[in-house]
Amino acid sequence: MAIFSKSKHDDTDVPVPGTVHLVDLEGTVRAKHADGSKQDIVLIPAPSLDPEDPLNWSRPRKLLSTATTIIYTICICYATAAIYSVLVPISLSHSIPLNDLNRGTGYMFLLLGWGCLFFQPLALQYGKHPVYLLSLLLTMATQIWAPYTTTNGQWIASKILQGFFGAAVESLCEISIADVWFQHERGFWLAAYGAGLAGSSYFAPVISGFIADGQGWEWVLYWCAIFCGGGFVICFFLMEETNYSRKVLVGREVGGGQAGEEKDNSKDNLSASAVEEETAESQSGHLSKRTTYLDKIKLWRSRDLRKPNRLVSMALRPLIFLTFPVVAYAGFSYGANLIWFNVLNATASLIFSSPPYSFSPSMVGLTYLSPLLAVILSTIYTGWLGDKCLLHMARRNNGIHEPEHRLWLFLPTIILLPFGLILWGVGAAHGIHWFGCVFAMGTIAFVSAVGLQVSVAYCIDCYKDLASEAIVAVILIRNSMSFGVSYGITPWVTNMGLQNAFLVAAFVGMAQAATFGIFVRYGKTMRRSSRGRYGRYVEQMARDGVIH
Repeated sequence: MAIFSKSKHDDTDVPVPGTVHLVDLEGTVRAKHADGSKQDIVLIPAPSLDPEDPLNWSRPRKLLSTATTIIYTICICYATAAIYSVLVPISLSHSIPLNDLNRGTGYMFLLLGWGCLFFQPLALQYGKHPVYLLSLLLTMATQIWAPYTTTNGQWIASKILQGFFGAAVESLCEISIADVWFQHERGFWLAAYGAGLAGSSYFAPVISGFIADGQGWEWVLYWCAIFCGGGFVICFFLMEETNYSRKVLVGREVGGGQAGEEKDNSKDNLSASAVEEETAESQSGHLSKRTTYLDKIKLWRSRDLRKPNRLVSMALRPLIFLTFPVVAYAGFSYGANLIWFNVLNATASLIFSSPPYSFSPSMVGLTYLSPLLAVILSTIYTGWLGDKCLLHMARRNNGIHEPEHRLWLFLPTIILLPFGLILWGVGAAHGIHWFGCVFAMGTIAFVSAVGLQVSVAYCIDCYKDLASEAIVAVILIRNSMSFGVSYGITPWVTNMGLQNAFLVAAFVGMAQAATFGIFVRYGKTMRRSSRGRYGRYVEQMARDGVIH
């Protein structure tokens, strides 16, 4: 079946990316629907007839897949964040200035982003499972080496390698989740991934503070290596491959038409048998036999090895996606919200280790329980509540889901972000009670987690068929912003002082949070203008057999 029924150069035939008929209010959409109480929800992406299509997996199998993905996330993120409560002891032990240590973590964030250009194509070409395992092994090696980095150059080198080896955690996990869950379920599980990503980053300093007090700061890094080794064993035996090249594309579900755009009326009138024939034709030659346990965990699949090598084109395509306004905004939104997490980490040890607080490393670590609780609350907000809000808005919109509906979840952050930044920086400058600073940490963490979860979900909603490339573009923007902030945060705070620095940050943050309104208003127009280029890229990827 042709990917698009008219000429590939006729942009009017390409559906607006992201606009889908999600709720079948009148029962007229001839496509697969959800079961049980959600029978009016159209399954997007359209599942194939293949029982080994990840969209057709049983719920326990999907849950195990997502659980192992989140375990990988936690292991890698623990290794990246565990040092934040012991930066001062590391500085004193190795005589490396705190500013240089923060610069090293900045390089790590930079490589966590740009390393995606290597690992993401590798995962799509040959499989996500082996890439996850390789990432865990190499990250484990960097943690064993890190305590022996006694100079600034060695420290920076170790952080660069750690960032590169852990890059899969930034963009690949979101795609693994999108591989197995439908659009009406995706928000919750992406929020769960976000909770693992941010929560482990906040929980790591809690543990590492006590490890540093009891065993010395070197063991903070050794335990990171142990956790990565344990994650490797779990993922080796329980994770299975989710790569699956599908032919029915989002927005072209059989009989579904394109919501709010041109419809192919002949498809709307197809009989049920004709629908089944067309779906079967679209999946011909790709049906799989049911697999054994050993088949599920093997590292290489013969069909992946037989695919044409498209590594270079897949590495370059995310750079092209940087020119898509919606993708650029998702990256900016993600990065702008995450930089406050970086600011928090870079200043927490400095603030709490100094008078009037004078906390020990273990007490500095305990302050991160507040961000951890905030991340759990953000998961409930953007995941469980967010999915319900999206379905409600789709029903009010004649069953049509627009990705911009999700952006309304940013509304509370316009107030919460400046409040948290002022309470943190100005409060610390005036020596307020420690609980005020800890509460501010939780507020900033909540906003950062919401930014992570909503930005990623919005990007995937807009360009699902090429989500892997789009997400890499988002991560490139996000981590480049993180690098800039990590590189400059210490001199910025030192030169301006806590109060002035965070007053500026508060108003910058408020303006940044308010930008979601621009895309609520003009996002669909921007997506419509991109549909010609997007459609041509989808056709190319479909021919190469790497549509996901």
